[in-house]
Amino acid sequence: MKDELVSTSDALLTLAFMGDLSMGQPVDHSKRVAWLACGIALELGLEPKICRGVEQIALLRWVGCTANATEVADIMSDDVQGRHAMLRLQPAAIKLLIAPNILPRRVDEIRAIHCEVAALIATTLGLSPAVVTSLDCLFETWDGKGRPVGLQGDAIPLPVLLVLLAGDLEIFYREYGLRAALEMIRQRADVIYPQYLTDIAGRMAESLLRELDQAGESTARSEADGHLVSLSLVADAIDLKLPWLTGHSRAVARLAGTIAARLEMPQAVQARIRRAALLHGLGRVAIPNAVWNKPGPLSIADWERVRLNPYWTARAVTQIRALEKEAEIASSVYERLDGSGYFRATRHAATPMEHRILPVATTLLALQAARPWRPPLDNDAAIDHMQRQAALSRLDQRVVGVLDGAQTVPTSSTPAPATSILSARELDVLRCIAHGDSNKEAARKLGLSPSTIRTHVEHTFRKLECNSRAAATLKASLLGLF
Repeated sequence: MKDELVSTSDALLTLAFMGDLSMGQPVDHSKRVAWLACGIALELGLEPKICRGVEQIALLRWVGCTANATEVADIMSDDVQGRHAMLRLQPAAIKLLIAPNILPRRVDEIRAIHCEVAALIATTLGLSPAVVTSLDCLFETWDGKGRPVGLQGDAIPLPVLLVLLAGDLEIFYREYGLRAALEMIRQRADVIYPQYLTDIAGRMAESLLRELDQAGESTARSEADGHLVSLSLVADAIDLKLPWLTGHSRAVARLAGTIAARLEMPQAVQARIRRAALLHGLGRVAIPNAVWNKPGPLSIADWERVRLNPYWTARAVTQIRALEKEAEIASSVYERLDGSGYFRATRHAATPMEHRILPVATTLLALQAARPWRPPLDNDAAIDHMQRQAALSRLDQRVVGVLDGAQTVPTSSTPAPATSILSARELDVLRCIAHGDSNKEAARKLGLSPSTIRTHVEHTFRKLECNSRAAATLKASLLGLF
């Protein structure tokens, strides 16, 4: 829909916040890295077009972190704090779940997924081929020991090296102070990035960081480019964090839009609610997969982390002026009219009508879908639950009252679109794989052999020109195949 379009600049910032939260970083980390990298690029005399690319690469550097969160959670107990420890160069703080000798191979796989999805997102945003190529090189290092290709020296795009350097400078300075940061960067010279860049950074760092700290949140160097992109891309990237949420944000937006229309809300409000629905899961990426995937009850500590989910959504999205109202709606998704919700615990009198729709839409769709801790409810049971919640004055009775016939829960038997490049069976298999099923699990669900599933997966990846489950899921969603 046209009213779900936002500027590419705003989409970039939203995706940057998502990446920062996934890496356990402050929500202004990528913006600050972009500012520092551009400052060094200007010192090198790079032309504005290249500087713009440097900024875009910095903002999208961690955009692949939701795509490989499942794989990261398989090798460390906390995919968020583990990544945070990695960036601080504190490997002892990473609680590994696998033997060290297996780690290099798994890390290579994780990095490949990250780069593939980052490049796909950049392509969808309409960014330049140079930026797309650079995002494929995010884990290359000057000494040639990086991944996924092992590029060495000047074969690595200069913008990537600038972003790697600026990223280290921002984190080391924040964690250890300026003197220690410069020493740590010098130790990485001619290993991660070239000596001449560390020399330039050493001369400029104090003044650049002082200026950056004084600028606060106003760190953008470039103007909006005027291009538009759908927030659905952002929603899809967010949902990659947990395979069982594939397509959830889009489904919430559709249902919330239907509810708002049935309540005869103004068109502008309906559009705002749909946009908010596409962003409502942003804060979820700040919480480790081990919490979300817990099969039993959450501990008090886990609940405290979960309750921060909408806070992080508000914290990130409110920094984008064009989406401030959407941020308020999106971050109200877990509020309840009796004050029992979170994170604000707002009550009936303080809850605007447009804030009462997402709690209903998300709850209904979540009940109708399987979760690691429970099976799905059928439609009648889900509606009955909603009505009981409304009777307890937790959900708005008017909103719940218009739900009949509004559910849009896809099933594995949903036919492929007429324009699909995948066969109906390939699409069925992809749906299973996208939602986290192994080949054996997909075979059991679809009544096929694991070898047949494997063949369908290979054909699907080839048709979609993808190499990973995450990239295939994202591309299929962007093509409207789900």
